[in-house]
Amino acid sequence: MGEGSMAISVRHIRKHYRKAAVLRNVSFEAESGSCIGILGKNGCGKSTLLSILSGILRPDEGEFLLHRGQGTGIDLLHDQALRASLVGYVPQSTPLLEELTALDNLRLWYQAGRKGLAEELSTGVLKLLRVDEFLRVPVSRLSGGMKKRLSIGCSVAHHPKILLLDEPGAALDLVCKEIIVEYLKDFCDKGGIAIMASHEIPEIASCTDTLILRDGEIYPYSYAGDVEDLVSHL
Repeated sequence: MGEGSMAISVRHIRKHYRKAAVLRNVSFEAESGSCIGILGKNGCGKSTLLSILSGILRPDEGEFLLHRGQGTGIDLLHDQALRASLVGYVPQSTPLLEELTALDNLRLWYQAGRKGLAEELSTGVLKLLRVDEFLRVPVSRLSGGMKKRLSIGCSVAHHPKILLLDEPGAALDLVCKEIIVEYLKDFCDKGGIAIMASHEIPEIASCTDTLILRDGEIYPYSYAGDVEDLVSHL
């Protein structure tokens, strides 16, 4: 592992709802620069897994280890402060205040002050996501794609190194899908680790690694552009 790089290990994550086992034994690893696609049928547990890694849900068992250099790693499921500083989470629903403008929503998240926000809008992540195109518009009047781009912008306000995304391109037009794919490439090129649940072929094709979640367990899968083969493995 190079200087300044990091890696994560998700180990033996298990989650039951009453008697139903949603996640049985989920384990995988990723390094800086990786975009991991989590694929699977609706209801297979993708959102549950991301919710656990983000700290919203507690697993029955398992670890989410951060590795820097040599060592056993720090469990981000237990170190809440470190997890909050390193992990950004973009859920399917957008955590925005509908009555406020896009700019006012951003001001709630960018606590570093207006200077930091202005820089992100002019040359940073918010510019890349094209959020500057609709700053003065109330969220209630934004399209679904605009809300998703704004939601991602809010979720990365603290410059996370690990980004969790739950179907970011679902129901968006082609332009918005491409903007999100471009942003994820930039995020990973700068050393971030992205873990994304997706059904979108362009998003899947952009991943460095893909994993299939099926029957509560995870399996490596190499996507080579054959959609029929992918579907047969879900």
